[in-house]
Amino acid sequence: MPVMNIIQAVNDALKLEMRRDARVVVLGEDVGKFGGVFRATSGLFEEFGKDRVMDTPLAEAGIIGAAIGMALYGLRPVPEIQFADFIYPAYDQIVNELAKFRYRSGGQYPAPVVIRTPYGGGIRGGHYHSQSPEAYFVHTPGLKVVVPSNPYDAKGLLLSAIRGEDPVIFLEPKRVYRAARGEVPEGDYTVPLGEAKIVRSGSQLTVLTYGAMTHTCLEAAKQSEAAGFDPEIVELRTLLPLDAETVLQSVRKTGRVVIAHEAPKTCGYGAELAALIAERALLSLEAPINRVAGFDTPFPYTLENEYLPSPDRVAAAIKQTATF
Repeated sequence: MPVMNIIQAVNDALKLEMRRDARVVVLGEDVGKFGGVFRATSGLFEEFGKDRVMDTPLAEAGIIGAAIGMALYGLRPVPEIQFADFIYPAYDQIVNELAKFRYRSGGQYPAPVVIRTPYGGGIRGGHYHSQSPEAYFVHTPGLKVVVPSNPYDAKGLLLSAIRGEDPVIFLEPKRVYRAARGEVPEGDYTVPLGEAKIVRSGSQLTVLTYGAMTHTCLEAAKQSEAAGFDPEIVELRTLLPLDAETVLQSVRKTGRVVIAHEAPKTCGYGAELAALIAERALLSLEAPINRVAGFDTPFPYTLENEYLPSPDRVAAAIKQTATF
């Protein structure tokens, strides 16, 4: 079985699905001959041609608007927004149009658009290349929001997303684009949307996380284990729909919770997880819910490593929660 990084796994998924389904098209800035700024679409133009791999102007609203039209007329577009920070000019198209077509047409006009975009910090990108906008889209009914952390899941989740009938925001953690490596089957397989995964079993407390922070939390777990703590790490994989039952089962088992994400803390996705636990598993809790997140500031360039939750910060939260 070949070993891939996330970029290679995404590229493999796109090639496989474009060979399998002639309706799948790719569009975005520099996705054609250049192969994408991170090379995720490398080789697609050469194999599938300009009618299925389309370079676009630097106009995100136009990219998504065109993709919506393609989907309504039977295609399965996979637009790329070069960085998640650039998705905001297309926000109106996504939340007011794309997310609502299936609902307002009574199911007659699904809009199966999968928007791929690299998100998060860790590459010294500064204010406009490091943001984590997942909460904006989780708040929008009609969208699905997917965040893989490793190559196997990236390929399987992307194939599931493209084959579905709903629009998907597919957030790729660029900090581990090449650092996260693993075995990936060469052929066809899917990972279902809406299923979380326990990446480390434990009995003392639950750590809820997703994306690149999964790797941070696994490092923190090693530190915590050496100090005598036994955290269970639940990787969400899909933020919407959320696998609430896996989350709640783990919380009811351990009675203690740490939530980790790199987006700002206020109204971040962790707040929704905390509310879910408070509503449905409050009597199982033996300590306050502890959130480890980015700070409520614009993403800093020179202080990036202080802004991003580190293994030390997560390990400190694990200790604080376990010893409460």
